[in-house]
Amino acid sequence: MPGAATDPHVVIVGGGFGGLHAARALAGRPVRVTLLDRRNHHLFQPLLYQVATGIMSPGQISYVLRHLLRKHDNVNVELANVTGFDLDRRVVRTTLIPGREKDFPYDSLIVATGVQQSYFGHDEFALIAPGMKTVDDALELRRRIYGAFDLAENSTDPGEQRFWLTVAVVGAGPTGVELAGQIRELAARSLRRNFRAIDPASVRVVLLDGGKEPLANFGDRLSGKATRDLEQMGVELRMGSRVVGVDGLGIDVQGADTKERIDCGTTIWAAGVQASPLAAELAEASGAETDRAGRIAVLPNLTLPGHPEVFALGDMATVNELPGVCEVAMQGGLHAANTVRRRLRGDTRDVPFTYRDLGSAAAIGRFKAVVSVRRLRLSGFPGWVVWLFVHIAFLNGFGNRFGALWRWARSMIGRARPERVFSVGHTGGDLSLPDKVRAQVMPSPFPVMDAHLRGSRSPSGSEADGDPSPRAGSGGRPGETARPGS
Repeated sequence: MPGAATDPHVVIVGGGFGGLHAARALAGRPVRVTLLDRRNHHLFQPLLYQVATGIMSPGQISYVLRHLLRKHDNVNVELANVTGFDLDRRVVRTTLIPGREKDFPYDSLIVATGVQQSYFGHDEFALIAPGMKTVDDALELRRRIYGAFDLAENSTDPGEQRFWLTVAVVGAGPTGVELAGQIRELAARSLRRNFRAIDPASVRVVLLDGGKEPLANFGDRLSGKATRDLEQMGVELRMGSRVVGVDGLGIDVQGADTKERIDCGTTIWAAGVQASPLAAELAEASGAETDRAGRIAVLPNLTLPGHPEVFALGDMATVNELPGVCEVAMQGGLHAANTVRRRLRGDTRDVPFTYRDLGSAAAIGRFKAVVSVRRLRLSGFPGWVVWLFVHIAFLNGFGNRFGALWRWARSMIGRARPERVFSVGHTGGDLSLPDKVRAQVMPSPFPVMDAHLRGSRSPSGSEADGDPSPRAGSGGRPGETARPGS
């Protein structure tokens, strides 16, 4: 029976593209699999920008891991935050959500924890210029993008209106280009007749990058096409420009010869990434090296030097100078799982990882995309058709695929943006912020649990500044305090 207590134990850290593909490849095999992730869902990050701009809902691009793996009895999912590794003892150290510590012993370990936003030594920028790596990041960007139109509408000062209707997008890779294009289309097509005091189509979208052209990795021809499409859509390109300062009133930009100030109400950071901190933890535990982006150097078969039972893959690892794209992670997860399966059969051959380049695609705007697949280069509507089928293929489940097609039809053939609801206040949540900035936005991710823990430590079960349990007559639920005036 799969998953018997005597079967070898494979621990997978990370439920992204690499970890999920590894778990599925090991399903039904004579191993016990434990998938650890601090989030309960797998996220299709390439479409996060469509959540931020109101086309798709979070549920259409995020899938509960337990549900995805429900049919595989030998696979267990644990909601846990990995804090470290003991490679000599073959143990993964974790803090279970919301606070209990637990160690997971393993026979084989697969680590695929991806990357996080990089501010190139200026983490203080993150409070003003959020990135986009999580569902809550996308919802925060939605709040800022749509909220800026309402703030401009409420103002009677033309200068203040221009301030709120200026959006700076830092970074002209696929994420930055797709965001910039969608914000312009949102303003020019979808918000018509929604406001009385402002013209949404007057929104100024500035796309900045230190390189010579957007989407530089696609080659000169497609980069040139992307440049022309963006300019036709009204995006203002500032190539060869570095953002050297960010504050609540705008950004400071250093060009080749001059420095300028751009006043803007919304700044979005899409300029760089760095490896998950767990890459450094693995490197310290194993003696492996890391590169400038914090990625751990692995052997050609994706294992760590001196630890053939430990795999590191995807964006957090570097091997053969492969790009940080989801296809590398997916194929790496399959390679690690296949290696484990071969070893179970007694095959100890050292098979190196071979990446099959499936190409790259980026949507510029409505019916416009660029696609690079080996020698094939497509742009415009043909590129968009390929982009559509590629993304539909990668989405999980028939319902999500049909829903995506319906939403794209409504927003591109029509003008609908069905996901425009946003919170007025900053709600915190699972934001991909540096630790210091996260502490400002959300001092505690579990305030109710913290109150219970504080109360349990006090001699009388209550704190000097208030008992966290509901008082008699308060009508509160367990763990709630009575609200003033309620």
